[in-house]
Amino acid sequence: MPRMQLGERAIVVAMDHARTLGVVQGLEDPGAVLERVLDAGADAVMTSYGVIKHYRQRLIGRVPTFLRLDGGPSIYREDWLRYSEWSLLHSVEDARALGVDGVCVMGFMGGTVEMRTYEIVARVVGDCARDGLPVMVEALPCPAERIPDPTDAQAMASASRIAFELGADIVKTYYTGSPDSFRRVVSGCPAPVLIAGGARMDTMRAALEVVHGSVQAGGRGVVFGRNIWQSPEPARVVRALRGIIHQGATVADAMADAGLTG
Repeated sequence: MPRMQLGERAIVVAMDHARTLGVVQGLEDPGAVLERVLDAGADAVMTSYGVIKHYRQRLIGRVPTFLRLDGGPSIYREDWLRYSEWSLLHSVEDARALGVDGVCVMGFMGGTVEMRTYEIVARVVGDCARDGLPVMVEALPCPAERIPDPTDAQAMASASRIAFELGADIVKTYYTGSPDSFRRVVSGCPAPVLIAGGARMDTMRAALEVVHGSVQAGGRGVVFGRNIWQSPEPARVVRALRGIIHQGATVADAMADAGLTG
């Protein structure tokens, strides 16, 4: 079967959170989440080995699917962006055996595990080169002496550019707060840049404003998790995202067309 490809822009639903968090609100039933978001028009899914293995028939061949290959300790041991350990947990051969359309790994710039994550990225990129399996790199600055503000546009731009230099086909990173600042990230990274959602935002409108700003700056879409499946109406959120990312709608029009309020 030919490998499925992401389009020019994409709504990727991230569902790898439970690998670190364990039980997490909104992901208790991954199969139900998949049905809702795929029926609503999500373009791709990025998730864990266990989810793909268990729900393979609902994913492979139906929608581009990315496998998270790496990981660190659970939240019960260490905090996000402050890891002291990081490992390659699954191989590219594992990914090929599952039949996925791409893989995802981290690049923690400035963190204790920075060099370990870069070694993993380089190894995975090399292993994927044989058949062109796309590699998504989640490139994030970490709190550090030389990175006093991890949300700074220059830090985000540098993390993204390093991911590209290591061979990323797609870069996932945080939005920097405004179209002007995020344009610095996009302009410095030749690979397509998609934004991560992070923690669930206060309102759906706030989340969509972030998406709209990123697209205006040249971003190619989102890799969103909690801002989709922790919503009371995940399908409506996906439809609103489609309006902004694929149809160029304003936030107000996208919300109205999807039937979202708040």
